[in-house]
Amino acid sequence: MQHKDPELMKRIRTYVGAFYLDRGRTPSTTEIAKAFGISRSSAQRYLVAMHEKGMLSYEGGRLTIEKMDKIRPDRQQAPLVGSVPCGELSYEEENVECITTLPTAIFGAGPFYILRATGDSMEDEGIEDGDYVVIRREAEPKEGDLVIALDEENRNTLKQYGGIDRETRKAVLRYCNRAVYGDRRILVQELVCQGVVSHVIKKK
Repeated sequence: MQHKDPELMKRIRTYVGAFYLDRGRTPSTTEIAKAFGISRSSAQRYLVAMHEKGMLSYEGGRLTIEKMDKIRPDRQQAPLVGSVPCGELSYEEENVECITTLPTAIFGAGPFYILRATGDSMEDEGIEDGDYVVIRREAEPKEGDLVIALDEENRNTLKQYGGIDRETRKAVLRYCNRAVYGDRRILVQELVCQGVVSHVIKKK
């Protein structure tokens, strides 16, 4: 057998694993050949060589990688729909920038969408400017939850839901950066919740 590029072998193995996570199956030799700009016969020879080196299993045309049976491919799509202010209410502008996938083993069942946080009013909750916030749609907010709230004028913000104010009977949205904003809060006549924060993905 002709010499095989060890770096390409590593890249193929990485590709196979990523492909499996994304689609729940291993790629065909045709898909591997297309991904790396080689012929289908070359792809097959690489898989045979990698099998002989113990890098993956390629027997009877079935391709697997080590510990693949422990990988949970269950994933769901979550669109990134722009940014949300951690500050004053702003007019909602939903714009899908891209669609990513989230593993259900980590994030649970959705449906989800993702927003990019802007501002500093949620730093006490570990949310900083530029972080990505995973929002669970159709979730019923409880007092203390971090929510994406919409007021009567279709303006949205990321705040902590503080329940209903006893005096005004309005919904309370709290800032969570005591050093900068103290006990500042926003009162809205009716809370329209567009989702509850499920996870925060740090920008760094």
